[in-house]
Amino acid sequence: MSKKIRVAFIYKASNPYMSGKAWATTYYHFFMNTLKRHPELEVSYFPAEEKFDTSQLKNNFDIILLWENHPWGSPDELVGIQNLDIPVICRINDAHDAISKGKIQYHEKYKINHYFGYLPESFFYKYYPKNFKYKVIIYGVEPSLYENITPFSQRIKNKILCSGAAASTKLSAQVFERFMRFRGEMSLYKHYKLRTMCIKLPYVDYTTTLQHEYVNDKYPLLLMKYASSIAAHSLYPVIKYWENTAAGCLTFMEVTEKNRADILGFKDGENAIFINENNYKKKLEEFINDSDNPKWEEIARAGREYTMKNLTNDTAVESLVSIMKEFVH
Repeated sequence: MSKKIRVAFIYKASNPYMSGKAWATTYYHFFMNTLKRHPELEVSYFPAEEKFDTSQLKNNFDIILLWENHPWGSPDELVGIQNLDIPVICRINDAHDAISKGKIQYHEKYKINHYFGYLPESFFYKYYPKNFKYKVIIYGVEPSLYENITPFSQRIKNKILCSGAAASTKLSAQVFERFMRFRGEMSLYKHYKLRTMCIKLPYVDYTTTLQHEYVNDKYPLLLMKYASSIAAHSLYPVIKYWENTAAGCLTFMEVTEKNRADILGFKDGENAIFINENNYKKKLEEFINDSDNPKWEEIARAGREYTMKNLTNDTAVESLVSIMKEFVH
């Protein structure tokens, strides 16, 4: 058996997403569970607040893994990092705030060698220098949470679920947000334009991120109540896309040239239904008006199979390990 890659995972101790108790547990499961079960990795965890002394890692680790390139989720300072010869791999969260939040300066402060995340390359490099190394890795679905799904025939069919953040549906609020309060891609309306359009429809059940009991590991249970669901983000694909399909929902997903959700590999009419601002009403109503058609269950089943084979945390860690091997071997 070849020697395992020794990984030091560093994160901020007060980071709520690493507690396992936050409203979302996608990050927690990826870093705390999936990494540990990979046979080629030996992972040690280092929670810290303002400062973390990296000298203790010398000669003991092959890779440093960071929660993100910002002191919100990682320690403010990695003391001695400039004196270490250990490659640093870092997850990225949002990219559109790279300049406004000063994330780019942490490239040198944290001595980062490589980034990963689920954002398309085109969106990452829109805000980060072209010489930064980046790889798309689709993480977020913890397989154990999606094992015993509710049969499609037993789910709600006269409504389509849409959950998560959205912009205000009031025109005055949209104008204020788009042109006065925020600029460019900091606007909620820019991120959730189609999602906001969908929640106005009478046959769409909308719930915000926290206004329901299905938080933490219970979120898949909310998805499993519905035969169909909407996954829409106007700038890039988000975890909701592959969470919905993993839960066995017929997923109406926003896929456009702009958001590059095509990188996920889903196929329209085969394992998902693609929607955009021009056709969303027609596509949604095709299901609502013929919800007992067996083709919908077939598409939903194919979407789940594709997701569980290609888009789980385990396949994501395989991709992450491939980055590590570029530096270690």
